[in-house]
Amino acid sequence: MRCETVPAAAGIALSERASFYLHAGQLLASATPAAVTTILGSCVAVCLWDRRLSIGGLNHYLLPHWAGEGHSSPRFGNVAIELLLRQLQELGCQTRSLEAKLFGGACVIGSFRQNGGDHLGTKNVELARRVLAGHGIPVAAQDVLGHKGRKLIFHTDQGTAWVRDLA
Repeated sequence: MRCETVPAAAGIALSERASFYLHAGQLLASATPAAVTTILGSCVAVCLWDRRLSIGGLNHYLLPHWAGEGHSSPRFGNVAIELLLRQLQELGCQTRSLEAKLFGGACVIGSFRQNGGDHLGTKNVELARRVLAGHGIPVAAQDVLGHKGRKLIFHTDQGTAWVRDLA
C-alpha cells in the first residue's frame, strides 16, 4: 500500500469534507472541500490542484481519444482533461497555478501483457502526459501502469491523494 500523508486542512475537520464516488466517464471540480474516491484499472484519473486557491478536481476516463465522431464524452481522455481544465478555470483557477497527479493505466488483463507495453493503459497515460505538457501543467506525482487496479481518494482542497493497489 502506498499512502501520501494527508494533514487536516486548517479549520476543516475530515468529517466536514463532502464525499463523492467518481464512476468511469465522470469528472468533478470543487471549490469546497471534497474527498473523491474512484477505482482504476486501465482507466486513468487526472487530478488537478490549484496551489494558489486550494481548489481541485479530477476525472476518470476509459479511452484516450475521441475522434470527433458521435457524442463527445468525458469517457475519452482528450475530452475529460479539457473539460476538467475548463471547469477549474470557471472556479477561478489559472492554468499556470495548476499541478497534476496521475493514477491508473494498469494492464489488468493477463493476455494483453503478452503483446508488449502498448496496451490501453499505456495509451491512456501517454495521452494524459501529452495534454498536460501541452498546457504547461507539471506532473507532481504519479502512480501509473503495472498490473493491478487501484483505489484512489483525492482531496480537492489539499491536492493530496491516497492510493492503494487492488489484489
